Amino acid sequence: MKVTEHIKNAKSTLFSIEILPPLKGKDIQSIFDGIDPLMEYKPAFVDVTYHREEFVLRKRKDGGFDKVFTRKRPGTVAICAALMNRYKIDTVPHLICGGFSKEETENALIDLNFLGIDNVLVLRGDSIKNEPNFIPEPDGNKTSLELLHQVKNMNNGIYLDEEISNATPSNFCIGVSGYPEKHFESPNMNSDLRWLKQKIDNGADYIVTQMFFDNKRFFEFLDQCKKMGIDKPIIPGLKPLTTKKQLTVLSKLFHIDFPEELVLEVEKCKDDKAVKQIGIEWAIQQSLELKNASIPVLHYYTMGLSEATKAIASKVF
Repeated sequence: MKVTEHIKNAKSTLFSIEILPPLKGKDIQSIFDGIDPLMEYKPAFVDVTYHREEFVLRKRKDGGFDKVFTRKRPGTVAICAALMNRYKIDTVPHLICGGFSKEETENALIDLNFLGIDNVLVLRGDSIKNEPNFIPEPDGNKTSLELLHQVKNMNNGIYLDEEISNATPSNFCIGVSGYPEKHFESPNMNSDLRWLKQKIDNGADYIVTQMFFDNKRFFEFLDQCKKMGIDKPIIPGLKPLTTKKQLTVLSKLFHIDFPEELVLEVEKCKDDKAVKQIGIEWAIQQSLELKNASIPVLHYYTMGLSEATKAIASKVF
């Protein structure tokens, strides 16, 4: 079932989660261990992130270096299939521009379509660690809008090979990202909203936001989207704070702010156990406020761990 159909049919706020594929060399049991404790709260769907190929420089005996490509978290398509088989649940694989050609993207979409997966979340993706700015593949999509166009083309039966005719169209429900505190590369909030409006105008079906810790920012974002003419469902992304270090790590990685009240409470904590409890309580209050505002879905970034999300879900759903 499509995400938009879940929302349309829901009688109350839905619960959904996002997971990471395991590191290369690990098995899928860690995924099951992270999802099993959450199934009693009946998540409507599970997002599975996609990770680009990166490279490391490996020194040769002659003193030179070889560029060795790695993919640290492969398996998104297979994980989606495994989750559908094990839990009879809808999955939302992420698709990214970075590290993938348009041909590779098309083949991934074909695989997803054959598996009966009818949701995708399209993202540009991040730059690799040794590049200051995002650099697309020479034959890949440069932006999330281009990637969106490729998915929409397949939904219309249009493939990269122009000689393919009378192709059976796919039927993907397409999600895109939104940023209540704006994307860090956007010059201002209005510019970011105009970019989001382009994605909606070009066929995106729903929006899921970057994590935030201040509901006021999210409600302001909803108002701004409405004024911009964006009328698709907007799903808030939530994450419980679990360590004191995350105050700086998450701020740096995701370019988000923490409310002063939360920062002061965390700084009082003597250890991360106390931080986790503060984080859970904060996320519960966030979730209840959003649920009371009739937000259609609450989406939790679990990072493969279930304990904190389970504590929140037990109080909210």
